[in-house]
Amino acid sequence: MRKVIFGGANSLDNFIAREDGSYDWILFGEEVAELMKDMWSRFDCMVMGRKTFDVATGGTAKKKSKKPKKNPYGGIETYVFSRTLEPGERDGVAFVSSDPGAFVKKLKKQKGKDICVMGGGEIGAVLLEAGVVDEIGFNIHPLLLGGGVPLFHKMKKQIDLELVECRQFKNGCVYLNYKVK
Repeated sequence: MRKVIFGGANSLDNFIAREDGSYDWILFGEEVAELMKDMWSRFDCMVMGRKTFDVATGGTAKKKSKKPKKNPYGGIETYVFSRTLEPGERDGVAFVSSDPGAFVKKLKKQKGKDICVMGGGEIGAVLLEAGVVDEIGFNIHPLLLGGGVPLFHKMKKQIDLELVECRQFKNGCVYLNYKVK
């Protein structure tokens, strides 16, 4: 069965973006690039919420393009969950309005590589509570934003984790990877 990995970058005070959605504070480096290269080779499917998709693509979820575009994530099958947008495929991306937990549960049973949960704490919390997330991997940045978009939103239950990897980078970031028990 495919694994579902929830990951990204966050500040030490657990924010994934500034209040305006910007992420100009993220530190890049060779070690992070190598980690990302290794991680992306594991995936052929990605799920995310509409807000994360809008930030990543400059708001294209709301825009109707006259000319069909290619999926911005190349050959990675991409699903965007939205409570406000019409379901269907646009520009190589599938917009979904059904229950994310049930939907991802079905994806896990399909043949393929692992599934990436990109960014957003809202979709992350829903999928963690649904019991479909297998791993959590985050690159923690050495700064306190003091406010912004939270990584983890309120959940109704405790999620127990087991540390798999802890790696310190030269730029001061720390990568943590946990298995969901």
